[in-house]
Amino acid sequence: MKRFVCMLLCLALTAALAVPAAAAELSLSAASAILMEKETGTILYAKDEHTQLEPASVTKVMTLLLVMEAIDSGALAWDDTVTASAHACSMGGSQIWLKENEQMSVEDMVKAVCVVSANDCAVALAETVGGSEEHFVELMNQRAAELGMADTVFHNATGLPAEGHVTSAHDIALMSRELILHHPDIRRFTTIWMDSLRGGASQLVNTNRLIRYYEGATGLKTGSTDSALYCLSATAERDGMELIAVVMKAPTSNERFADAQTLLNYGFAGYTLVHVTPEQALPPIDVVLGSQDTVQPVLGGNTALLLPKDQAGALEQTVSLPPSVEAPVEKDQQLGTLTITAGTEEVARLPLTAGEAVARLTWGQMVLRLLKMGCFAE
Repeated sequence: MKRFVCMLLCLALTAALAVPAAAAELSLSAASAILMEKETGTILYAKDEHTQLEPASVTKVMTLLLVMEAIDSGALAWDDTVTASAHACSMGGSQIWLKENEQMSVEDMVKAVCVVSANDCAVALAETVGGSEEHFVELMNQRAAELGMADTVFHNATGLPAEGHVTSAHDIALMSRELILHHPDIRRFTTIWMDSLRGGASQLVNTNRLIRYYEGATGLKTGSTDSALYCLSATAERDGMELIAVVMKAPTSNERFADAQTLLNYGFAGYTLVHVTPEQALPPIDVVLGSQDTVQPVLGGNTALLLPKDQAGALEQTVSLPPSVEAPVEKDQQLGTLTITAGTEEVARLPLTAGEAVARLTWGQMVLRLLKMGCFAE
């Protein structure tokens, strides 16, 4: 039930944060593309973003997400040993040529998936987390539904061609955001340009060449097959703002990287992320019939605002709070608003909430308070 509610919230937030992209005129070769800001989930540009296409190895963003969630939950550890099965070793495509029963740590396998898109390691990890690749795929589709990825159906953990294995640029952005927002440790691997495994015997060079030459590049995952053509979920961070650029079905590898760079450049040139804090201390609010006299309002919710750069330098704040509230007051109960304006345009209205709960006085407490105030004194 809890995850179902989360799924509904994801859908609602995605709809609310989507910015019409008609104003952007970008020349892209990819059949489908999207640009999303990580912190707020705001969509800055979109081109046929819900078209269902083959994602190739960009599928592994979901594989990595489930592995990272298993690590965070304690079900898996970085130094756990993974034994390669015959099935994992039979994958073909991009791989590090695991041999059946070869053992490697979770950390090294995640590195191989992130850097060289190793199909054999992806399946070995999937089997470790899910018991089998088939069950792991069920977990992938379940997680996709929870994230609101309505365009997505997974049939394997690798992205190797399979009939009906499809997603969209929009859905790739959603799962990419989930991965980098809640599991920033993945950067340890997605930012590697060159490395090695097996004591230096196996050399690794990142399939994402943006890592080498694009300023602020942080990841994330490439993919290509004859039918999917060239796909990419590219992430980069500058000045505290991280963007996710997804391109699908670009005609060539060079064009996929060029498209991603065009998207990222557009975002970094035009937008900035502002973290709002009240300019002045918020005054405490009187609590009528409360177990304490006042409650302290605090700025609640997500305080990050994604703004066009021409608005960010001239922001003004207006605080709206009542002189008093009646008990009981619940923690995080909205008490007022902090309105952010740029000139005459309102750009955000943020909730001011109760920093703590305040219970209502009982009859006995009321009597004691009256006694202390001297109401019964002669």
